[in-house]
Amino acid sequence: MQRRKFLTTALTPALAPVLAQAAKGRTPKILVRSSWQVVNIGDIAHSPGVLTLLEKHIPNAEVTLWPSSLANGVEAMIRRRFPKLKIVLTPDEIKQAIDSNDFLLHGSGPFLVAVDDVDRWRATTSKPYGVYGITFPKERATPKVVETLNGARFVFFRDSVSLATARAAGVKAPVMEFAPDGAFATDLRNDEAANAFLREHALEPGKFLCCIPRFRMTPDWLMLSRKRPYDAERDKRNLAMKEHDHAPLREAITRVVREAHLRILICPEDETQVALGKEILYDKLPEDVKSSVVWRDHFWLTDEALSTYRQSAGLFGNEMHSPIMCIGHGIPAIVCRFEEQTSKGFMWRDIGLNDWLFDLDVETDLPKIAPAVLAMAKYPVAARRKALKARSVVLARQKATMQLLRRQIS
Repeated sequence: MQRRKFLTTALTPALAPVLAQAAKGRTPKILVRSSWQVVNIGDIAHSPGVLTLLEKHIPNAEVTLWPSSLANGVEAMIRRRFPKLKIVLTPDEIKQAIDSNDFLLHGSGPFLVAVDDVDRWRATTSKPYGVYGITFPKERATPKVVETLNGARFVFFRDSVSLATARAAGVKAPVMEFAPDGAFATDLRNDEAANAFLREHALEPGKFLCCIPRFRMTPDWLMLSRKRPYDAERDKRNLAMKEHDHAPLREAITRVVREAHLRILICPEDETQVALGKEILYDKLPEDVKSSVVWRDHFWLTDEALSTYRQSAGLFGNEMHSPIMCIGHGIPAIVCRFEEQTSKGFMWRDIGLNDWLFDLDVETDLPKIAPAVLAMAKYPVAARRKALKARSVVLARQKATMQLLRRQIS
């Protein structure tokens, strides 16, 4: 109660301009700056997650999305879920949105991705802004970023390590708290595509686990849409750690197939993981195990992926946002992290899933991965109960943070 009183008190003067608009009887308007890229279904999930939270908790608000990219079918997918959503793409539309909206909300991301756009808002308006669910790496703590965050009415960090880093760097926004990544709230669905794929590959609901591989650093040069040059140093690091980072996953796959008699779907979170999954996971499995493993040979969008995850018995691997989406729907999910992923993995610890968080840079963690995955497979009721308990933590934080905003603009 004391925290709620403090946060409400802190936000009230901060959002005074928005309150003034509401007092005039005009619908409050929120401009969401998000949608950073479309080559990763997790990054895609940031925006629909935050949009879902606003829809659920602040239904009277008029929301506009200011994206960086909605290519490759993502815009159509977003519009199907949010048919009334305004999306601004052109310079004139963006300028008009800045002029007409009451509050700027920077969505979830690996850091303050749109710092220049937030600064533009600051420079051209006197209206408030806030930041929802970001990681704050130490190397991003530049004077410019610190100043921008200090001008925010609230900054919610998606992991406690980021919150501590921000405080140490001198960030002193009126409200600084933990709030889970917006992707937890994503509810996009494409059941038709998911069901067709599952039927084609004899994957029965509740009788398979999903597994996602990942390089240490995303090989952007392999994504034609990114048009990035080859990075020899990044490639060298990826190749050096590829076997180290995936041997525990192969062991987990093998034990689940042989001991729990569940099937496995090897699937991607970004485009590069399609080929990686075949090379480092499927092709190296024992022959008796392969017959129970399906390798997805093409990329998918967030809606089909989430519809698939929802029918699985759980997920494990070296990615972050597919597990986030799973827990958001009460599906068990194990995360394997490493240094190159920044501190975002520690949000698992923050929501009570430390037993499902493993560090591939800690050698004593490696032999614990397969047993944890096997336990998730063999004891689905307990695993589901654990996932739902973590989800309840997420829901509570979502409700608290959104209520703060809603009280000020309703």
